[in-house]
Amino acid sequence: APGWWLIVVANLFLGACQGLAWSMTVVMKIDLVGPKRRGLALGFNESAGYLGVATAAFLTGLLAASFAPRTLVWVGGAAIALVGLVASTMFVRDTHAHVTAEQHAHGGRTHKISLRQAFPLVTYRDPILRACSQAGLVNNLNDALAWGLAPLYLAADGASASQIGAVAAVYPAVWGLGQLGTGWLSDHVGRKPLIALGMLLQGAALALLVAGGGAFVPSLVAAILLGAGTAMVYPTLIAAVSDAVEPRDRAQAVGIYRFWRDMGFVAGGLTAGIVADVASDGGAIVLVAALTTASGIWVAVTRWRVPSTVRST
Repeated sequence: APGWWLIVVANLFLGACQGLAWSMTVVMKIDLVGPKRRGLALGFNESAGYLGVATAAFLTGLLAASFAPRTLVWVGGAAIALVGLVASTMFVRDTHAHVTAEQHAHGGRTHKISLRQAFPLVTYRDPILRACSQAGLVNNLNDALAWGLAPLYLAADGASASQIGAVAAVYPAVWGLGQLGTGWLSDHVGRKPLIALGMLLQGAALALLVAGGGAFVPSLVAAILLGAGTAMVYPTLIAAVSDAVEPRDRAQAVGIYRFWRDMGFVAGGLTAGIVADVASDGGAIVLVAALTTASGIWVAVTRWRVPSTVRST
C-alpha cells in the first residue's frame, strides 16, 4: 500500500467479510441446532473463531522471522480466503428449510417483520433485546480498551514486553476456551444469570487492573477474570436475542444486535483515547469498569421471559 487510504479500504473489505461470513455462520448454527442447544452451538462457533484468531497471530509471529511481512500477509490471506471459499461452496448447505420448519412448529405469522420495524424493536422497544444490545455494546467497549489501552497502561507502569505479552495472550485464551462451556451452561441455567454475572465479573476485573497499579500478578489475574466474564457473555447474548424473536425474524434481529455489539469497538476506542488524554489511562479504565458494572446491573433488573419456542421444545 503506497498510501494510508489503501489500508483503510482494505479494512473496509475485511469488515464486509466479517459481516457476511461470520454473521452467517452464527445464524446458520442457530438454525441447525434448535432452541435447546443454541448456547452450545454458539459457544463452539465463537470459540473456534477467537481461537483461530489467536492461532493465526501466533503462527504469523513465528513465520515473520523467516518471511517478509508483506509476503506473509498476502500469501497467508489468499490461502485462507481460498480455503474458506472452497469449503463454503462445496460443503455448506443453506439452512432456510430449517427456519421454515421451526416457524411452522412455532405457529403465528409466516412473514418476517421489516428492517424498519426490527431496528427499533431490537434497539429499544423490547426490554430483553434492549438489555442485550446495550450489554453487547458495553462488552465490546471494554474489549477495545483491553486490547488498546491496557498494554499501554502496563508499559507506563514498568511492565516488560514479555509480561505485557502474557497478559494480552491469557485474556483471549480464557475467553476462547471458556465459551466451549459457557454456551452449553446457558442452555441449562438460563441466559440472564450468565450475562449479568459475566458483565459484573468484567467490571471487577477492570477495577482490579487499576487497583493493582500495573503490577504483573494482579494484571494477570485481571486478564483471566476478564476473559472468563467475556466467555460468559459473548455466546449467551446471541442466544438470548435468538430466544426473544420468532424464527423468521431471527437473522435480522441477530444482525441488528451484532451491529450494536460491534459499535462497542468504535465507542471503546474513542472513549479510551479521549478519557486517557483528558485524565489518565487509569481513569479511562475506571470509567469503563463502572459502565460495565452498570450494564450488568441493567441486565440483572430486566424481567426475563421464557420464550414459547424454548418451552415447547
